[in-house]
Amino acid sequence: MQRRPRIVLVHQRHYLPWLFEAATRAGMDVILVPWGGTPPAALPEGVVSCLPLDTERDPDGAFHALTELHRREGFEGILACSELAVPLVSRVARALGLPGLSESTARTVRDKRLMRTRLRDAGSRSMDFVELRAPGEWRRASGLRMPVVVKPAAGYSSFGVVRVDDPAELEAVVGRVWELCRSEFGYGRRTDGVQALLVEEYVAGPEISVESLVYAGEVRVCAISAKGELPGPYFEEVRFRAPAPLPPEVAAAVTHEVVAAHAAFGVDTGVTHTELRLRQGTEPYVLEMGARVGGGGFLHHLAHAGAGVDLAAEALRIAVGMRPRCWDTSPAHSGHAAAYQVPLNGSGRIRAVHGLDALDGDPRVDRVLRLMGPGDLVRPYPAPLTAHPVIVLSHHPTDAEAVAFHEELDRRLWIEYE
Repeated sequence: MQRRPRIVLVHQRHYLPWLFEAATRAGMDVILVPWGGTPPAALPEGVVSCLPLDTERDPDGAFHALTELHRREGFEGILACSELAVPLVSRVARALGLPGLSESTARTVRDKRLMRTRLRDAGSRSMDFVELRAPGEWRRASGLRMPVVVKPAAGYSSFGVVRVDDPAELEAVVGRVWELCRSEFGYGRRTDGVQALLVEEYVAGPEISVESLVYAGEVRVCAISAKGELPGPYFEEVRFRAPAPLPPEVAAAVTHEVVAAHAAFGVDTGVTHTELRLRQGTEPYVLEMGARVGGGGFLHHLAHAGAGVDLAAEALRIAVGMRPRCWDTSPAHSGHAAAYQVPLNGSGRIRAVHGLDALDGDPRVDRVLRLMGPGDLVRPYPAPLTAHPVIVLSHHPTDAEAVAFHEELDRRLWIEYE
């Protein structure tokens, strides 16, 4: 009997179900390289083996382990499931002749300085920015128009991202973010990797995210999601709604900028998650792009429930060299999808998450994923966030009803800390 295609998922968290479920729908078996290098107590659905690797401290060892696994057992594709895994996955794919990004492109989408430079050079809208290679260089950013945003050049998940309104606060914020990067990323102690901060002008306006697929160099925008106003200072993402209620000309401008960003970065295959700001609600500015399924996988829901595109399964198909099914059909609006991450509203050890029982049996709710609970520790922004405690995925007949549902959740759900 012919063996099912095998795909390696690198840095997929075992408790996030979307890619595992998608592998089952796509008829694939999964080899899991778990987040953090620790194997789960029980393997998720569709996982045939687990390969714990220290991908961060020993990338060469991880590379050799994966290439040896391919020689010994074979696999048809490999997919990065976190920002940190993108360079390793690109290196492995290129060495084995599998679909994937070039190593140059992988470096670009992991380095916000390179992304900002590529966009500027390509003539896309781009805010002014300054690179800092040491905390003492903060004065180089003092000439930027305030407010500005300070962020690690190779950060992820809003880690270390801070808005600064007052030039007098810039030195302290740069020092604080650098210290976070020193403790979390080894800034100043390591000799490899990106060790820099980016300071860029803040773009006022609503934030959106765009989920796209790329096959044979062609980019298809699958979902444009509204995230609302995120003024900072730490940019916690709580609400997502798709399709975003944008005028047709604004949606077309967003698609244009996203496709242009793929070309500027050299992204010619795979799945991407792009974040943008709409200055004055109409002018799209690309903030950054991740070469992965967004939100640890939950943004798949917005494309699947909102546009009928099985984003996660299509990402797996592209990674093993198969033509995505949506290339032969035009994605069609099929409803309004929403995601709600219960806001932290503080930090510390969780005593309880209140209001979840009221969601049981609610016909609007597709899934409630409980990722943290009593006894778990929530670190304050801008430190790295392990996960939002609860994600609520839902569907609605109209965007207005999705907004109203999120307003209900604002009132119902809250975290109590010890």
